[in-house]
Amino acid sequence: MRSLLVLVHRWSGLFIAGFLFISGLTGAVISWDHELDGWLNPHLTEAHSVGPALPPLELARQIEARHPTVQVGFVPLAVEPGHSLAFGVEPRVDPATGELFHPGFNQVFVDPVTGAELGRREWGAVWPIQKDNFISFLYVLHYSLHMPAFWGIDRWGVWLLGVVALVWTVDCFTGFYLTLPPAKTGPVGPAAPRKAWWQRWKLAWKVRWKNGAYKLNFDLHRAGSLWTWALLFIVAFTAFSLNLYREVFFPVMSLVSNVTPSPFDTRQPRPENQPLVPQLGYAQALDAARLEANQRGWAEPTGSVFYARSFGIYGVAFFQPEDDHGAGGVGHRTLYLDGQDGRILGEREPWKGTAADIFVQAQFPLHSGRILGLPGRILISLMGLVVAMLSVTGVYIWLKKRRARVKAGATAAVRSYPASTAYK
Repeated sequence: MRSLLVLVHRWSGLFIAGFLFISGLTGAVISWDHELDGWLNPHLTEAHSVGPALPPLELARQIEARHPTVQVGFVPLAVEPGHSLAFGVEPRVDPATGELFHPGFNQVFVDPVTGAELGRREWGAVWPIQKDNFISFLYVLHYSLHMPAFWGIDRWGVWLLGVVALVWTVDCFTGFYLTLPPAKTGPVGPAAPRKAWWQRWKLAWKVRWKNGAYKLNFDLHRAGSLWTWALLFIVAFTAFSLNLYREVFFPVMSLVSNVTPSPFDTRQPRPENQPLVPQLGYAQALDAARLEANQRGWAEPTGSVFYARSFGIYGVAFFQPEDDHGAGGVGHRTLYLDGQDGRILGEREPWKGTAADIFVQAQFPLHSGRILGLPGRILISLMGLVVAMLSVTGVYIWLKKRRARVKAGATAAVRSYPASTAYK
């Protein structure tokens, strides 16, 4: 049994090592995506005009007037002094070809007081990598590797890393089992006292810093995994659940527990070049959402609104301007409305619902560390470095053992070769 698990751990580890090295390093950085983006791009994120802010929907109209090949898909409504407003835009369909335009940007930054356009960028662009899109490049690299679309599907990288995360989740248990000391064999008695298993297991938690490179790497790999095992499992499992949410995680959760589906779980998305044109505008959707929120007793103001044109759904989030990520990183109270008739399709409230609903909501906050606020983000950032370290030490251990096996095999072959044949 142990020999089989050694093989499983070895080859699954080699399969996922390169992917985890990339995801670990990028994860350590993007834990601070908003802060780093603001530091790198103050020309986009800062606005210092003084005075009352213009209506965000008017600013959205101005953007579409300046750039007729795009339509605004996300409107920020919460204005903070000193900050710009970042509008999300999507390409329109070219009536001449039936395909999407290629405007070269998907975000527009606007001074909320003057309406002046501060800049545009392609969030998540692969090339060229500039400071404008560097953090978003790392963000997309972290969960999809920027794998290109083919056969009309653009989720190959997301699926691949989802499979990697699933293998990693299982390998967490395989690796943990292999840290346990094997049953001792051989004579037992006064001359060869047997230590208790826990006394032998204690060695697995220690690092020999001065016993050579191989033992140092081996101990860092084994002890580093043990000391951080719970966090490694959480990061691995949540990476799987986030990347394969629609394909695996949600269907399985629905089979074993009572999960409340969101409107996006009950609709199939339309092709990108066949978006659903809403019958309601943003203003009508906001009016309907505010009326519903008042009836529910929600005190927060509207903070943002988006239109998911592949699903024909409006989403209106309610939060204070300074509340960037909602309760514990799980997001904000949100109402979902049908883009055709404005009826309420569902809602999302942080940390409310069935036990399964709360478990589903917790996946991203756990993965990002935002569930614990600033300490959690620091912890997850450090865990990214730990994951990268474990990937490197694992490959190093395999290489050293492989070279030793090859050398031993060559030595055995020489010894077994008949001496007389050397003179023939």
